[in-house]
Amino acid sequence: MLAVLRDRTYRHLFAAQVIALAGTGLATVALSLLAYDLAGAGAGAVLGTALACKMLAYLFVGPIATALADRLSRRTLMVAMDATRAAVALALPFVTEVWQVYVLVLVLQSASAAFTPTFQATIPEVLTREEDYTKALSLSRLAYDLESLLSPAIAAVLLTLVGYQWLFTGTTVGFLASAVLVASVVLPKLAPLPQTSGRWAKTTRGFRLYLATPRLRALLLMHLAVAASTAMVIVNTVVLIHDGLGRGGDDVPIALGAYGIGSITAALLLPGLLKRLTDRQVMLPAAFTLGAGLTALAAALSLDALGWTGFLALWAVLGIATGAILTPTGRLVTASAAPNDRPAAFAAQFSLSHGWFLITYPVSGWLAAQAGMATAATALAVVAVAAAVTGFACWPKRDAVAVAHVHAELDPDHPHLAHAQSTSDGWRHEHAFVIDGLHRRWPASESRA
Repeated sequence: MLAVLRDRTYRHLFAAQVIALAGTGLATVALSLLAYDLAGAGAGAVLGTALACKMLAYLFVGPIATALADRLSRRTLMVAMDATRAAVALALPFVTEVWQVYVLVLVLQSASAAFTPTFQATIPEVLTREEDYTKALSLSRLAYDLESLLSPAIAAVLLTLVGYQWLFTGTTVGFLASAVLVASVVLPKLAPLPQTSGRWAKTTRGFRLYLATPRLRALLLMHLAVAASTAMVIVNTVVLIHDGLGRGGDDVPIALGAYGIGSITAALLLPGLLKRLTDRQVMLPAAFTLGAGLTALAAALSLDALGWTGFLALWAVLGIATGAILTPTGRLVTASAAPNDRPAAFAAQFSLSHGWFLITYPVSGWLAAQAGMATAATALAVVAVAAAVTGFACWPKRDAVAVAHVHAELDPDHPHLAHAQSTSDGWRHEHAFVIDGLHRRWPASESRA
């Protein structure tokens, strides 16, 4: 897996990702302490609103930023977004009002919503071999999981030496280092997009591409299953440990660690598995596993039969299944978009997948508080199972990259029709099929493009 780090460009980009993630982890801890300083017992409400600001930025800003920045180089965009994030992190220790936190978090997460899809779309252009790209996706997943495990521990050590405000300084340094690393490499240039559409069409291009591609519609449903499971873990782990198991707060990191270790295990195993299995054969069973895991949790809670060992095992299984869906996501998006459309496709993927959390986070917390934990687990299990079943139905079993299709409206001497065969319906040929200017809808087995 580490062999891909021999590529200098990818090595610098991966280092930028790791350093920025570490800085973000420090900021997460510092922000919770800042919220307590500003709001005391109301800190939870402050953090909840900040989380809502984050999700709204992820949902709306990414595609808009991608459309507005299509005349910028990707390197310039990413460096500018890192500089913006560094400036926000530097300003956070000086806020004195809760509303200032919301504004700065919205700016910070808006910059992340522009940076992350651009970064994700760049990697397959740097690592053009599918095997190398798969390894890079696993490394990326490892980076996210290790950050969630290690950043709180690093923050705890630093807090014994300095005040929490200095954690924001670490975040600033991380984003600036990321900007330097991104600026140090030369990225592949993309062909310019045709200037035949308006700004609204450019903003929605990624969504239209995403929703017109069967495998990506299925992927969106896989992310709904992930959102249902993740909401239960993130929102209710502490309540389950205190009220369901009667254990102390010191066990919360252990439970979250079991979940993280499960995801790390999936990331380590997937490069080998994906040599023998298709993405569909990995991701659909993982979605059904999430539904089954939440169902098992609901049953154990209803029967008052949830034990500590079983709880940890269940969280590890949910982590494995989540990692098995999230890690190959980039492969599906890359295979479903032309190179110059990938930034828009990744922006749509980033936006749509995070949009589910605007539903599952409130459902998880509200139902648990109002109707009981077993009811919340049952509702989220139903969501996850329904997502898996629907995803299974709409993801073609024979999901070939090359698809035969017919062009009925192109001029016979159009360059795209080279080697196409004339039929009564038009010109038929077969090639790696993606939604673009020449292919506006996904063909059936023998359909017009």
